[in-house]
Amino acid sequence: MIRYGIVFLQLAELFVSCLLHLLYGFYIFSTAVAFDLSQALNDCFKPNISESLKEVEPQNANSVDDLPPIVLVHGIFGFGKGRLGGLSYFAGAEKKDERVLVPDLGSLTSIYDRARELFYYLKGGQVDYGEEHSKACGHSQFGRIYEQGNYPEWDEDHPIHFVGHSAGAQVVRVLQQMLADKAFKGYENTSENWILSVTSLSGAFNGTTRTYLDGMQAEDGRSLKPICLLQICRLGVIIYDWLDIPWLKSYYNFGFDHFNMSWKKAGLMGLLDCLLGNAGPFASGDWILPDLTIQGSIRLNHKLNTFPNTFYFSYATRCTRKIMGITVPASLFGVHPLFFIRVLQMSQWRHPPDASPPYKGYRDEDWQDNDGALNTYSMTHPRLPIEHPSCFVLNDSDCQPLQPGIWYYKIVEADHILFIVNRERAGTQFDLIYDGIFERCRKHVFRKTLPTVPSLSDLE
Repeated sequence: MIRYGIVFLQLAELFVSCLLHLLYGFYIFSTAVAFDLSQALNDCFKPNISESLKEVEPQNANSVDDLPPIVLVHGIFGFGKGRLGGLSYFAGAEKKDERVLVPDLGSLTSIYDRARELFYYLKGGQVDYGEEHSKACGHSQFGRIYEQGNYPEWDEDHPIHFVGHSAGAQVVRVLQQMLADKAFKGYENTSENWILSVTSLSGAFNGTTRTYLDGMQAEDGRSLKPICLLQICRLGVIIYDWLDIPWLKSYYNFGFDHFNMSWKKAGLMGLLDCLLGNAGPFASGDWILPDLTIQGSIRLNHKLNTFPNTFYFSYATRCTRKIMGITVPASLFGVHPLFFIRVLQMSQWRHPPDASPPYKGYRDEDWQDNDGALNTYSMTHPRLPIEHPSCFVLNDSDCQPLQPGIWYYKIVEADHILFIVNRERAGTQFDLIYDGIFERCRKHVFRKTLPTVPSLSDLE
């Protein structure tokens, strides 16, 4: 009887989780559609602005062009500029600076694939996922074509600031390592110094225990449980991509076009193969969830460095507190409904006793504080398998002047999506966080250059 009761509770929790995620997805989609409709109506009824006024350029256009771009990289299920109509993933934070780019990357594709896409989004050309990787994962080697790069002059003399939310922070780290390894064919001069600073908002550096609650197997961090939230997600994504409805995919795309899962290319048998787990990204493991397990993050981090000439900053979020030694949600109404159940579950997470711990020295209590999606322990800085240099920041003035090669991190009392999508929800905290990030990028982070020694010809 107890066993049946546990099964019933698990199914009830799965139903509630599915319902909450579907409702939130519908809310985001309907908000985007409503915004687009209102914009279209405004355009119909407002008077036309003369072309002469539209073509007037601001007087400081040249100075803006000289600024290094700040690139905002979205996380899982995220979207960039041009998707979901006029909706902003970063809740309009991109308007706080004159030169901000918001790339649209695969929302569920692997960290590796997204890093490749980010490079070509900036430099231009056709996305090349690499021959060896593409063959191993069963997808096309080449993807989307960027006729014009968004920052084609990008190099060591024109470095970039990156701000990544959630998995977006790990995407930037993988990209920087690729630049250091000269991993892009035809670009032999890349280096880690192409990146001036990395700022993480709730960054997924060391994985999250939520992946196991959503359906990843804690034993290996790769495979899925037979019945779970991620299995339902997997089926929905496969059908969405197979139907390949143009207007819908232009509005929102999971990013699996290079797997050729549409009905035009895969046919009915291809759909069945994907649904049965014999083909596609979920069969090869080339999607984002395996990268977000603790084991998957350790596999990634084995290859990633913190570089001495780049500035690193991290905002780790937390919406839990301790009561009589027990970790619980910080408040009933301060946590987004989408995350409240997961905050509670993650705060009580225990690694299965019959499974090997994900790393030597693992302790459940280290992973209890969380923001509903990621564990605070994971967000501060890269820790696994080797801890990178870090400095906890209470007051910004305490760490001036800033030094490169060190992860400066703060703990912010917030859930995982407080600083994205809905600006009003964050209130003044939204402005404090983003104003601080942009001000630091523009005023406090710069690369020291050695003075040029004059040549003999200059002295003559």
